[in-house]
Amino acid sequence: MDFSLSSEQQQLKDSADKFAVRGYGFTRHQATLRQPGHLDHSTWAQLGEFGWLALPLPESAGGLGGSGVDVSLVAESLGAGMVLEPFISGLLLPGKLIALAGSNAQQESLLIPLAEGRLQLAVAWAENSARQDPAHCETLAERNQDGWLLRGRKLCVLNAPNAERLLVSARTAGANNDEKGISLFEVSVRAAGVTLESYPLMGGGVAANITLDHVQLSPDAMLGSADVGFAALDAALDHATAAACAQALGAMGQLLDRTLSYLRVRKQFGVAIGSFQVLQHRAVDMFIELEQSRSMVLMAAVRVDSLDARERRLAVSAAKAYLCKAAKFVAQQAVQLHGGIGVTEELDVGHYFRQLTAFGTLHGDRERHLDRYAALSLAA
Repeated sequence: MDFSLSSEQQQLKDSADKFAVRGYGFTRHQATLRQPGHLDHSTWAQLGEFGWLALPLPESAGGLGGSGVDVSLVAESLGAGMVLEPFISGLLLPGKLIALAGSNAQQESLLIPLAEGRLQLAVAWAENSARQDPAHCETLAERNQDGWLLRGRKLCVLNAPNAERLLVSARTAGANNDEKGISLFEVSVRAAGVTLESYPLMGGGVAANITLDHVQLSPDAMLGSADVGFAALDAALDHATAAACAQALGAMGQLLDRTLSYLRVRKQFGVAIGSFQVLQHRAVDMFIELEQSRSMVLMAAVRVDSLDARERRLAVSAAKAYLCKAAKFVAQQAVQLHGGIGVTEELDVGHYFRQLTAFGTLHGDRERHLDRYAALSLAA
């Protein structure tokens, strides 16, 4: 199989690297951390001008119809440059969900402004007792004469403090752990009964816990059809997870580069510490983890577009489970080899470390994805 990039993909990667790694940089990262919602609207507008906001969205709704590999190339560069703008949580995850579940009218009304950078969205799916399983849904939506009445609580809704509208999973039929009976609803953050408890995330970005206290929705607030929203939510989360793995890969690569540079210049006993064999072994171990992670990310990026849900799930869970372990190893080794300066605010190494630590629980931790991989394998 030929794993080389096409000429268009190479141009996409080059432009993404130029912007994120050389144009964004640590100084801009620190400035964005001081912005409300950790979002610089001028940077978000730039992403729109480059066409990256339209990249994962279908052509029928103003997007470019990019593949999982295309998205992973941009995500890897954004991770390398520590770009804080919510490319995954505010664009890819809600965009894929709308594209998979929404009607033509809903896609047109939501995806076009999303692709143009005029709309911020967030997906509310995680719950307190769910163990990171999107099929576990206790939030209820009951039909009434005015439409739907929504009540429940969602946790760690990424990008919610920046969002104008929420895409909420709620149960309209079935038991709490049943994949059938989950529906999706579009909810304004300013609707009566919606309460956000906002907070910053480790490594940058924002989230909120959301209480839905008998929120009245119109009949057309449902995204797509009733009771069948899980398949679209599961697929959209897999797309987001595959992209998050690519983003983590970009951060891991930068940490390795910085660590190797530091080993060459830091001297102890009159010689560079990179000449010490034990430290060379550690650097080699970091390199091995990075390259194995690169293979896993590519596999997930290729298979996340598969129409076979089992193939997609297996690839994404395998990648996430592996990168949880590899990212933790690379991040910890980078900090340790830098010594005390590795955890200072003035050095970007500590910031990469925090982002990779947060990645470990994003869209399901290692245990969650190992369990899913094992269940899918046993069911074969």
